[in-house]
Amino acid sequence: MANLSKSELLDRIIQAINASGWNIFYDQGLSSHPFKPRIYKDNQIRRLKIYIWNISHGGGHKRPTDEYRIQVKVPRFEPEQGWQILILGWWEDGQVFAGFDYRKHSGDIGWSASFQIKREALEKATINGFAPSDKGNREIAIAFRPDFFAEYAGHVSAFHSLGESRSDLEVLEIIASDQRQLANDEIIQQVSHPRQTAFQTIRRTLRDHSFKARVLTAYSRRCAFCDIQLNLIEAAHIVPVSHEASTDETRNGIALCALHHKAYDSALVTFNESYQTVSSREKLERLRNYLKTHETV
Repeated sequence: MANLSKSELLDRIIQAINASGWNIFYDQGLSSHPFKPRIYKDNQIRRLKIYIWNISHGGGHKRPTDEYRIQVKVPRFEPEQGWQILILGWWEDGQVFAGFDYRKHSGDIGWSASFQIKREALEKATINGFAPSDKGNREIAIAFRPDFFAEYAGHVSAFHSLGESRSDLEVLEIIASDQRQLANDEIIQQVSHPRQTAFQTIRRTLRDHSFKARVLTAYSRRCAFCDIQLNLIEAAHIVPVSHEASTDETRNGIALCALHHKAYDSALVTFNESYQTVSSREKLERLRNYLKTHETV
C-alpha cells in the first residue's frame, strides 16, 4: 500500500480541485501542513484548511478486516476565522479521498489518534463518486472521488449531518448506490424534517454532479464545438434549466469549453439537427457594428 509524502498529497489535492472544475491559489511552502489553499470559480471563493494523511489498512486480530484508517498526527484541529476545516484521508490504491466530520473532533484528540472508514465505502466511491460509511455514535465518514472534491468541500456539514439519524443515513446510502433515485421526489419524504434542508442540498449537488459526469463522459471530455480538452470543459444544458421542459437526462447535455459555453448561453452560437455549428448572423452583425463604432484611429 502506497504511502505518499506531504508534497505528493498536496499534489493529489490540487489535481482534485482542478478535476472539480475549480481553480486554486496556494502561496505556502510544500512542507507546510495543514494546507491552506484558496479555491475559486466564477465569483465564488472558498478558503480551505486541509489536514490530510494516507489511508492505510487498520484491521488486525482485534479489529475488523475491512477497516481502513488515517493516523492523525496533531493533538487538535485549530480553527481559523473564515477558513473551512477539512479532515481528509487519501487512498492511493483506489484513488479516492475520505472525509471526516470536524464537528465530532473539534476538541483535544490526543496524539496519533485514528479515524476509521470501511473499505466498502472507499470502493463504492470509485464507482459512484461518493459513499457514506457509518462510524456509529451518530457519525459518518464520506468517501469521494477527486472530481467530487469541490462539491464535498462546499457542503461538508450537510453531508455529515445525515449521519445523525439511522433512517436518514439509509436514504443517503440508497442514492449513493443508485443515483437514479436522485430524480425521485418522493424520497425526500423519507428524511426526517430537521435534516430535509441538508438532504435537499446534497441531492441538488449530486444531481448537478451526476449530470456533469455523464455528459463529459459522453463527449469524452471534449468541447463539442472546438474539440479542446484540458480542464476547460463544462457540461451545459441544451434546453436551459429555467425552461419547464428542461431535464437532467444525458441527452439534454452538451460538453463545451468555457468560451463556447458563454457563447452558447448568449445565443451567439448553436447547432442544428445535423450537428452542424450555426452562428447568429444578427448578433455577429451587431458585434461588427459595435466594433466599427468604437474603432480607434
